[in-house]
This record gives sequence, structure tokens and C-alpha cells, in this order.
Amino acid sequence: MFGANRLSAFAAAMVVCSVVVLSIAQVASAQDHPDAPSATQRSQTKSRNTSVSFVTTLNRKSIVFPDIATTEGPLTTGGKFKLFVDNSASLSSLAGSALSAGIGQAEDYPHGYGQGGEGYGKRFGANMARTASSNFFGTFILASMLHQDPRFFPQRDPTFGGSIKYSISRVFITRRDDGNDAANWSGLLGPLLSEGLANAYWPEEDRTAGQTFRRYGVDLATTAGLNMFRNYWPVLFKKVRH
Repeated sequence: MFGANRLSAFAAAMVVCSVVVLSIAQVASAQDHPDAPSATQRSQTKSRNTSVSFVTTLNRKSIVFPDIATTEGPLTTGGKFKLFVDNSASLSSLAGSALSAGIGQAEDYPHGYGQGGEGYGKRFGANMARTASSNFFGTFILASMLHQDPRFFPQRDPTFGGSIKYSISRVFITRRDDGNDAANWSGLLGPLLSEGLANAYWPEEDRTAGQTFRRYGVDLATTAGLNMFRNYWPVLFKKVRH
């Protein structure tokens, strides 16, 4: 989707945003825990954090990131279909598509969509279609067939370095319906199928294999970057039930 310069700029922006997120999260955490814990409290906290590595319950589902897990148990096939619908129309999907369309408009990419309001509308519509098809294939179809859980399970007490590793790892590793980890085939193949389908409505000059895999690579990088926000979302908005 983006060239090398645009991908580098996007990655840099994600790093800056992640630093801001971490700073806010640390301030929120300090406000919630103004007094130093006793040795007994530290021991109890360590024990609890060791036994529970994920935040599994939020007070209510996020309309920005509906795929943040709100229950410990697996999703039904119907639940995965609903998640596909929710993800496709989430605020993060709308904002991401609008931002991407704006960048494409400024750089006249894809050139075949032209300029003006019509060009922006085509870019925005194409981005929303790619997001919806990626969720359809990955969140619903493949996740149901492979018995994989398409939700994101945030860490209980994320650190910046640990969150980077975890956010990247969850692009390639996911949770199965039985609670065990497995290769994230649904999350990896869903965007690839989506980008292949996008060639049906993408401008003809950008339907090459190289362009398809370039868009796919940016899709995976975007997922890793957004995972940082998903990981800190419960901390930022104090939705965690301890």
C-alpha cells in the first residue's frame, strides 16, 4: 500500500504514539498506587501476576477496539461473526481508513483513483472494503475453521519493552479456542486473502504481485503497531477488574 518512505514514516509515527501511550499509562498507574506497597503486598501481587498473565475481563467492550477480549472462554462461531462485523465498523477502522485515504490523496496513490472528493471517496471505500474482507476471512471464516480465537488478550501489567515484543508476537501467535497458543494462521492468511481480493477493485496498474505483497506487509506492520494500543487500552481507561 505504501512505498518504503511511507512505511518508514508510518513506523516512526507508531513508535512516537507508543511512547505517548506508555507515558500516560505510567502516570495513570502512579495515580492509582500512590503509596509504596509492603513486602507482603508485593509478594501477593507477584503471585497474582504470575498466575494470571492476561487481562481477561474488561468492564465493557471497547468501541474503538472490539477485539480486546472481555471474557476468558472461547467465542462461538456466531460470536466470531459478530466480532467480524464489529471490527469492520469500529472507530479504529473508520479512523485508519480515513487517515490512509488522506495520505493516499496527498501522494496521489493509487494514481488511478484520481483527486478531489471522488478520489478520496474511492480511497476511503477501498480501505474500508479491505478492512472488512480481512476481518471476514481472518476473524470469522479462518478462525472458525481452525478453532482459533481472533481476539487480543492484553497483558496485565505491560512494560514498554515487553509490550513491543508481545505486540509483535501476537501477529504470529494466537490463542486457540482451547486456550493454548498456536501459529496465527487466521491472522496471517486473512489479510493476504483480503489483499488478493482487493485486486478486483484496485487500479489495474497496482494489481501486481509485488504491490499486493507490499500492501500485505504494511497490513501486518499496522496490526503490530495497533496491538501496542490494544495492550495499553485497559490501563489507560482503567477497565481492568482485579
